[in-house]
Amino acid sequence: MQTHYRIGQIVPSSNTTMETEIPYMLWQRQRVEAERFTFHSSRMRMQKVTKEELAAMDADSDRCALELADARVDVLGYACLVAIMSMGRGYHRVAQARLHQRTRDAGGPAPVVTSAGALVDGLKAMGAKKVSLLAPYMKPLTALVIDYIENEGIEVVDSISLEIADNLEVGQQNPDAPIEITRKLNTRGVDAVVASACVQMPSLSSIQPIEDRLGLPVISSSVATTYMMLKQLNLKTYAPGFGSLLSGRY
Repeated sequence: MQTHYRIGQIVPSSNTTMETEIPYMLWQRQRVEAERFTFHSSRMRMQKVTKEELAAMDADSDRCALELADARVDVLGYACLVAIMSMGRGYHRVAQARLHQRTRDAGGPAPVVTSAGALVDGLKAMGAKKVSLLAPYMKPLTALVIDYIENEGIEVVDSISLEIADNLEVGQQNPDAPIEITRKLNTRGVDAVVASACVQMPSLSSIQPIEDRLGLPVISSSVATTYMMLKQLNLKTYAPGFGSLLSGRY
């Protein structure tokens, strides 16, 4: 019976968050569950969160998948939500299939999770039909994210855009900041709140406090990515202290 797993991540070169938040959630899980994890990354170049840089970065993801396949990772995560969503509606399915094929080509087939697909699938797993969200993006990119989510059948009732273009600056935000910022969101009638619709904007320490205040499920892109990684590994979707999606109920 397998108990040790290798977690692979394709990470934007300027991302400083996913290699901390994903391991932290799984390390907390290790305190109460038997499985153990190691973490392995490959980086694709991106500095500014613009549609042009995101498209160029996405083209580099094939190389990253090949590199991670060489390490024989057990699951591979594409850790940039807006890069996928800016490529067009439903693109996470295209990217997941293509990158999985790259791992097969390299002789190390592994399931592929994208943070974009994970956010959508995580919300659907909880039965969320209406959400409100917080994002660090410039408003045109947030509009792309909203359109993408709504095309998947989930209505976005309200959103806040912090309008930060520099990806390093996004990663330097206070992870507790969403606790107060989300107070400005209209959450009337929503089924869930997305405390960070960006894998680079830290929010992990905000998830449970917001959920406790609102009495609603609260997730982030990194929480959803962890959830889908555990699903792909056929493991219990549980990591304590990170909201409803990782409660093991879904």
